Amino acid sequence: MGNDLKTLILLRGLPGSGKSSLAKILSEDGKYPVFSVDRYFTDPITGIYEFRYQENHLAYRACESDTRSAMENVVPKIFVDNTFTMEWEMKPYFLLASEYDYTVFTMTLENRHEGENIHGITDDQMKKMALGYQVELLPERLREK
Repeated sequence: MGNDLKTLILLRGLPGSGKSSLAKILSEDGKYPVFSVDRYFTDPITGIYEFRYQENHLAYRACESDTRSAMENVVPKIFVDNTFTMEWEMKPYFLLASEYDYTVFTMTLENRHEGENIHGITDDQMKKMALGYQVELLPERLREK
């Protein structure tokens, strides 16, 4: 792989798995952008996270829009840090990557480091998310329009 390779790195995993922490490290502390649905719900001044279910669809759109803008500006490395538990959540990013000629890498993180769930998700909600987690996502299906 040459230095001119445009890459989109999708970090997926359940809350508390370390996605945001790893994204920060891999992005070289902000040298490359990290987009996430969580960012939409985090106050940029106070850093306080406040999830609003009724706005979740707006958060997904904002994350996709930020990613598209970065690709339009030919940012060489872009990170997206979301749970991506279901195929439909990843599909827009594969379509964007195809449109803008980015190579996609997907990293699945597991909570093996006793990470904390800072979003107030209950154990029951986590179990439900884990049960619905699609492990094998076929890239060819993610590229279909």
